[in-house]
Amino acid sequence: MLTDAGLSDFAALRKAITRRQHDLYFVAFDLLHLNGHDLRDMALQERRDILAGIIPPDIRIQFSQALPGDAKAIYHLVDQAGLEGMVSKRRDSKYRSGPSTNWLKTKCYTVGEFELLGVEREAGKPPFALMAEPGTRKYVGSAFVSVNREMRERLWKRVQDHAGPAPKNMPKRPATQWVKPGKLA
Repeated sequence: MLTDAGLSDFAALRKAITRRQHDLYFVAFDLLHLNGHDLRDMALQERRDILAGIIPPDIRIQFSQALPGDAKAIYHLVDQAGLEGMVSKRRDSKYRSGPSTNWLKTKCYTVGEFELLGVEREAGKPPFALMAEPGTRKYVGSAFVSVNREMRERLWKRVQDHAGPAPKNMPKRPATQWVKPGKLA
C-alpha cells in the first residue's frame, strides 16, 4: 500500500489485504525460479538484473530498486520518511532459506511514552499494544509486545483488570481488549 507521497504504509497494507485488494501493489525484490530453472545459486545482483528485465511497465508489480551507498545514511533517510525499516543484502550472495549473515533487517522505531488503548491478541499471532498520544487518546500505531511469557501474562492481567470501552473513532479490531484511559506504556 502506498501513501499519497508514494511511500509504503504497513498499517494500511494490513487493512487492505482483506478490504481493498484492488489498491495493492506487489513489490518484487528477488527471483528464485524462472521457467523451471532454479536461480538460487546465482548471485543476488544477477537474479535482480533478470527480474528487472521481465517486469513490464505500468502494472501493479513494481521492482524494488536498490539504494547503494552508506548504510547509516540510508537508514537515516528511511527513518525520516517514517518507513518501517530496511533490508540490506550482499550483492554477491546466493539465496539460502533461513537466517543468514548475507542479509540484515533493520527496523525503525520510536522511543517514547504513550497511552495504552488496548491489546490486540489472537491465538497463534504475536500480541500488539495499540498506542495513543498521552492525554488525547489519538491512535498513533501499534507496537509488537516482545517480552518473555511471564511479562506478557502480567501485562495481559493488568489489561484485563483495567478493561474499558473502545476509544471513539477507533476502527473495529479483532480480539482486542480495550483499557480505561490513563494507562501509560
